[in-house]
Amino acid sequence: MTGKTVNPGAATAGRYLPALCSGALLALSFPLPGISVLAWIAFVPLFVAADGVSPRFGFRLGFVAGSAAYAALLYWLNVVMTGYGRLHWSVSGTLFLLLAGYLALYPAAVLWMVRRCEENGIPLLCSFPLLWVAGEAVRSYAFTGFPWANLGYSQYRTLPLIQISDLTGVYGVSFLIAFANVVFYRIWVSMRHKKPYPVRALIMLLLLLAATMVYGVARLTRAEKGVTQRVLMVQGNIPQEVKWSPAMQDATVKTYERLTREGCREPGTLVVWPESALPFFLQQEPAYAERLKNLAREVKSPIVVGSPAFEQEGGRVRYLNSAFLVTEEGVAAGRSDKLHLVPFGEYVPLAPLLPFVNRLVTGVGDFSPGKSAQVLSSSAGKLGVLVCFEGIFPEIARAYVEQGGGLLVNITNDAWFGRTSAPYQHLSMTVFRAVENRVPLVRAANTGISAVIDSKGHIRGVTPLYQEGTLAGEIRTGQRETFYTRFGDLFALLCLSGSAGMAVACYRRRRRD
Repeated sequence: MTGKTVNPGAATAGRYLPALCSGALLALSFPLPGISVLAWIAFVPLFVAADGVSPRFGFRLGFVAGSAAYAALLYWLNVVMTGYGRLHWSVSGTLFLLLAGYLALYPAAVLWMVRRCEENGIPLLCSFPLLWVAGEAVRSYAFTGFPWANLGYSQYRTLPLIQISDLTGVYGVSFLIAFANVVFYRIWVSMRHKKPYPVRALIMLLLLLAATMVYGVARLTRAEKGVTQRVLMVQGNIPQEVKWSPAMQDATVKTYERLTREGCREPGTLVVWPESALPFFLQQEPAYAERLKNLAREVKSPIVVGSPAFEQEGGRVRYLNSAFLVTEEGVAAGRSDKLHLVPFGEYVPLAPLLPFVNRLVTGVGDFSPGKSAQVLSSSAGKLGVLVCFEGIFPEIARAYVEQGGGLLVNITNDAWFGRTSAPYQHLSMTVFRAVENRVPLVRAANTGISAVIDSKGHIRGVTPLYQEGTLAGEIRTGQRETFYTRFGDLFALLCLSGSAGMAVACYRRRRRD
């Protein structure tokens, strides 16, 4: 893009089409269909549309691109809200559009700032990658955070590329893709206007890619260390419509007991049941608790099981979404509580103002978040349990590994999503939690997708959606502390600092002028 601002004039409407195209390309790069290569050129049409426009019009174009991308990526929210939230389609559609519009503000703000920077002599190659990562970092924390579909997640299957996540987190991959988009845009401009090719920019990109791939190959060929551990994921495939029905409790428990006996063929196997596999308070059901303990003794293996919990605090009851550990000796050895709750799923923010919105999780009252990350100590090592969409939050997985967790366990119930792309998107993001901390991650989902992921991001096995069954595998528990585990999102903070520096420079120049 040029630094000079021009009046788009009659061509204004025509600039929205390339912005929509960018949004579509961005959405297509994520599952499903997951054409990851499209992420590397997704912003080129948007840069073409924004060439020479004012910062204000750049904001509009960014908003159009972002709205198209997030509307296509998150369409499944309507399935959740109408099917399980019992909302009328008009209310569901309004809330969906509001969320897509909110998320679109981030690329809109990036494009606005990019145009400001170019007006002040800061080239796109410097501004866009920094600003994009800064936007992703802010989105990951603002209003409880929603880091769904960060740009880097589109590359979850390109293992040599994503190994840098143990240094930079997913943000390093996002930065590289954003940088490449600018270089490809400049090449396109050079070809179209018969200008010299951006040789320096291309060399910089090739050097970054080469360094990333060399590092990635080195990490992939490095032998895994740690203790070999057998694991068994149990997928009960309990329909969401009947999951919380009291009449289904015994049938549900029998399903998990049967699958565990069929799948657990070696003593010492870590058995994992999904989130809320027991859809009742295990603390108040001594008969079912005893059956679980007897099962663990029978198969001679520890069992991690999801169940709601409660505790008294200050005269009131706190409800928790939790995971319980029962050892192979049949001893209840600990509980891990979900730290990051799903807004509108497990509690309704601003409930007095939104009386027409129902919680998705029925059967208990509003959940409360757990107080701190607590690893579960088992014969399989120390376990860090990520409940449901906690798997998309890097800081939570990192907290468990810092506590000594050598294996991340993600228990979830993706039945809410139906047969949409959401379960695939959800799985793709958990791959990065394993690579960032160099620990394996096992995932048990009620209706799928259950998976076994090693510390390098290989998906060693998956289950199909909406099928009852088990998934067995072997992993090596993690033992190394990575740069990311130690320092967290330092790379993202550097991008935020660089973005703030550019904003200050633009402000000072504008004041001076």
